[in-house]
Amino acid sequence: MKKRTAILVDGGFFLKRYRSINKIKNLDPERTAKDLWEMCLKHLTQARSENYDLYRIFYYDCLPYAKKQHNPITGKSIDFSKTDQFKFQFAFFEELKKKRKIALRLGVLEDRKRWIIRPSKTKELLSKEITIEDLTEDDVQFDFNQKMVDIKIGLDIASITLKGQVDQIILISGDSDFVPAAKLARREGIDFLLDPMWNPIKPHLFEHIDGLVSKIKKP
Repeated sequence: MKKRTAILVDGGFFLKRYRSINKIKNLDPERTAKDLWEMCLKHLTQARSENYDLYRIFYYDCLPYAKKQHNPITGKSIDFSKTDQFKFQFAFFEELKKKRKIALRLGVLEDRKRWIIRPSKTKELLSKEITIEDLTEDDVQFDFNQKMVDIKIGLDIASITLKGQVDQIILISGDSDFVPAAKLARREGIDFLLDPMWNPIKPHLFEHIDGLVSKIKKP
């Protein structure tokens, strides 16, 4: 009898690394969903010719922001539901829904009701290379905060583990927030692997995982 594996994907991390590795500015929803699916399936064939059955792929992200706001530099009204980012995420989620054994776990973007200056411009302001008057509408961004994503990942790891639904969990992420849940899984005998998509991880994380493996092409 084959062992079963669950694959958990931190969506925000995946998209950032995927874009960076492939050097793509404008992502295609269908192609991105296909590449994610194929990357996950590669995890089912492992060292020593072991083959695992896929229990499910859990994809964690937030619903795109759809309200209107006014840019503080120009006063221009921005409808976020008409931005390229909104259109991509909405279409991407629809493509994922079509894939076999993918479950979406969607949190929300908290509206902090404020605009912030991009870090690169903040540095220039502090060093007096530019002044406030030099800022353009592209130098500020609306401030969002992801809610419920990390909690959902942790709860699913705990639930899958305690119900004995799988023998192995693979987490695609670069975050360290998973450590408490990983400890629980390993104590219960689950093989816990981390796929950081070739992103370096902090040394202390090695003691909380059973293996490190990346299945996307190496950048």
